[in-house]
Amino acid sequence: MTTAAANPGWVGARRLLRQLRDIMAGQGSAQEQLDLIVTLIARELVAEVCSIYLRRSGDVLELFATEGLRADAVHNTRLMVGEGLVGFVAAQAMPVALADAQKHDLFAYRPETGEERYSSLMGVPILRGGRVHGVVVIQNQTAREYADEEVETLETTAMVLAEMVAGGLIAEIGDARYDSEEAALPQRLEGTALSPGLAKGIAVIHQQRVTIDRMLSDDGPREEARVRVALEALHIQLDAALDRPDLSASGEHREVLEAFRMFAEDRGWVRRINEAINQGLSAEAAVQRVQEETRVRMAQASSGLLRERLLDFEELTNRLLRQLMGGDEDVGLQLPEHTVLVARSLGPAELLNYEAGALSAVLLEEGSANAHATIVARALDVPLIGRVSGLLSRVDTGDEVLVDAANGVVYLRPGDELTANFDVALEAQGAKQEAYRSLRDVPTETKEGKRVSLLLNAGLLADMNHLDNTGAEGVGLYRTEIPFMMRATYPDVEAQTTFYARVLDEAGDKPVVFRTLDIGGDKALPYLQSGAEENPAMGWRATRIALDRPVMLRHQLRALIYASGRRKLSVMFPMVAQVAELDALRKLLDLELERATGLGQDIPDTVRVGVMMEVPALAMQMENLLPRIDFLSVGSNDLVQFLFASDRGNPRLEGRYDTLAPAVLNFLKHVCDECRAAGTQLTVCGEMAGDPVAAMALLGLGYERLSMTAASIGPVKAMVRSLPLDELAPYQSRLLHSSASSIRRYLQGFARDHGVEV
Repeated sequence: MTTAAANPGWVGARRLLRQLRDIMAGQGSAQEQLDLIVTLIARELVAEVCSIYLRRSGDVLELFATEGLRADAVHNTRLMVGEGLVGFVAAQAMPVALADAQKHDLFAYRPETGEERYSSLMGVPILRGGRVHGVVVIQNQTAREYADEEVETLETTAMVLAEMVAGGLIAEIGDARYDSEEAALPQRLEGTALSPGLAKGIAVIHQQRVTIDRMLSDDGPREEARVRVALEALHIQLDAALDRPDLSASGEHREVLEAFRMFAEDRGWVRRINEAINQGLSAEAAVQRVQEETRVRMAQASSGLLRERLLDFEELTNRLLRQLMGGDEDVGLQLPEHTVLVARSLGPAELLNYEAGALSAVLLEEGSANAHATIVARALDVPLIGRVSGLLSRVDTGDEVLVDAANGVVYLRPGDELTANFDVALEAQGAKQEAYRSLRDVPTETKEGKRVSLLLNAGLLADMNHLDNTGAEGVGLYRTEIPFMMRATYPDVEAQTTFYARVLDEAGDKPVVFRTLDIGGDKALPYLQSGAEENPAMGWRATRIALDRPVMLRHQLRALIYASGRRKLSVMFPMVAQVAELDALRKLLDLELERATGLGQDIPDTVRVGVMMEVPALAMQMENLLPRIDFLSVGSNDLVQFLFASDRGNPRLEGRYDTLAPAVLNFLKHVCDECRAAGTQLTVCGEMAGDPVAAMALLGLGYERLSMTAASIGPVKAMVRSLPLDELAPYQSRLLHSSASSIRRYLQGFARDHGVEV
């Protein structure tokens, strides 16, 4: 174990922190304390200048204290976040150390400071709770190369300063405070709709921040021992969760907790905590520092999946802090009625801690479409909005919140008029949901009696509950990659077999189409790193990975065969671009069927093979493709972005191209006509199928099978039963020759004129 004696740099850090503690515990105003602190830091780090900039409302960084710059610049020098090197440190939440700062392109000169004499500069962010509260800067006249241990020392000092800033002492300095008036006003915030729905409730901040009373300690061995004890208690807590009867069976809950248990034993995490302790921090402060460092890495990570995996450590850190502070309960389990849970992010096990009925909605500063919390929220029908910028700085526990998760809009502290209008919308939503439930057992037929099959898109065992409550005829798309994404290691054949068997058991006599692993792109696995790609959606993913890593696919196919037993098995391969790829995939499936037969294993009575139509090139090979498959499924999400060469994750392109563009519909008509002529079963299982207007267009093209989320089945079924298809088809056929960018408004007009429920 590394000790302070083994690293002289840590001795200096301890001395600085002890003196800093004495200043903060002493007498004097907040301004006097800051003045002493900058003098102390400059002396201990042998710098001619030390300055503290604090963040004020409006993203302004104000000079609050300095040793070495002109005294009259204090409270008069201001920079915007992102402006100059100081603003860069604040914007990026990362340290900067330069031997010749004035030659850097970002250097912003302020003549009132007198800093023209200084060459080198080191700045670190003042971080707390993932938020940048300011920047600490030291400068030297000579071109000085700052050592890594000097950067670490200043970062640790900034962390202690963050407690002083967040503790409210800075508010004592004149009018230098955050504007509380703005926070109290009604606000409209926008984010990304991740799980649809309307909700009204009271905000509750998830995992309220632990207040650390003791930041420093001279007894490193004692603090390390406290961490060991807390970790043991954390392990016991997670083991107890694994042993709970309702979580003991296989499935997503258990997989998440098992992966979580592995993360809790990560040696690198514990080593970094102990290193921070050896710099003079208490156990709690050391854990918090590592947490802040993890947040910075998460924000800088280019891989969305890596950021999601780092959230595992975020949650573990919060649990460990609660252990160190003497409490092991899970904050947020006991919620008031109509709670809108507000958080920066949610780790893989956190949303699973709540009963489905306890939450009206969830709001996140972060989050993504493939995050664990999003997946579970959809399965539980909990409205969720993610990527709400500045959420935690604008909302407090107890605030009234209106959530429009259909459009990604949040209303904080709304007025009476807005609340009244929202109540009307909620009542209408409730009435619609009741009407949709009443349609569960009635046939899905157009007004002429044309039968349409509505199927369910699923990816969690919890999704299977919706087969009965929606009346879906089966599962048209089971995304097998989601359980893989929830684990820290690749699941073996036995684990996969158990899981797939449970899916089939839940489905009963209803069919299930299993899509093989659609990984890569924005769905990389933590244990299968492919490296950065310029165009990940068009890169090494899905079938391309399967053919390059055939053992992984063979294990999955083996598990599907074992799980099916004598039942029917439907396997669908994603991202197929050439018929030759399908031939290679089918060969792997045949090898596994032969292997199972040779071992005396039961094999399915019927094995149906299909592909996803996502790559437009496949539509040019229908003559060779269709005789080789039993069914074809259109994945409209990827297909449309490839047709338009438009990244659907790019906010600048949002709304530019519509699925109801004539180009898309004519392409889909070609696919439909080819499948009908060949007698091949055809389904649409992308988001297009769950949009009532787009689904109406698909029916007009001749599609008869649509697969969608559980929440979409009711609205689409209501549309189908009110649709005069014989009138729509010829009307829409004429529109396919239009030069318009979309025919959506024409179809909406048709629906209004003919009483179609969309």
